[in-house]
Amino acid sequence: MSSVVATMSITLDGVAAGGHVTEEHPFGDLPQETFFRWMDETPEENRAAFDAIVAGGAYIMGRNMFGPITGPWTVEWNGWWGPNPPYHAPVFVLTHHPRASVVMEGGTVFHFVTDGIVSALERAKDAAGERPVHIAGGPSTTNAYLAAGLVDELYLNVNPVVAGRGLRLFDGVGPLRLDQLAVEPKSLVTHFRYRVVRDG
Repeated sequence: MSSVVATMSITLDGVAAGGHVTEEHPFGDLPQETFFRWMDETPEENRAAFDAIVAGGAYIMGRNMFGPITGPWTVEWNGWWGPNPPYHAPVFVLTHHPRASVVMEGGTVFHFVTDGIVSALERAKDAAGERPVHIAGGPSTTNAYLAAGLVDELYLNVNPVVAGRGLRLFDGVGPLRLDQLAVEPKSLVTHFRYRVVRDG
């Protein structure tokens, strides 16, 4: 059975996204470099970390991670990533509003799930086969899966920035024990890998 891996790029104070996301500002009122300077400026140094992010057999993301459009799907929005998103696998988008699946270039297919995080995970595991399912964010979605005890491993890319505001990883999750598996410091980021330990 496939494992469940949550991946996220955060600041030192745990912020994973800003508020007030718009089409022009995908990270809200925080600049993209707050979270991804390491990916933009030192891609080769961090190639292994990026490859790990896109190594899932299927992905799950929240509606806000997919785009700034809220409510019914009255606007034809197909994600932030252009015609060839980096996932190249099925992506299950959590939403309250049904929508037909969207086929993109490179093997990415966005499916829209209206019946909750457990249903999305079941569908993602079926699609992933033996490969891991990645919880791709945003923070509210990742927190929901952590709080429900559905995550096996956590990959964090920690940026040496204190945002001071924004949406934080671990908000509302409650006590959580993590066993450290790996630490990899780089010039603009430190990559951490943890096993999530479930009580009992």
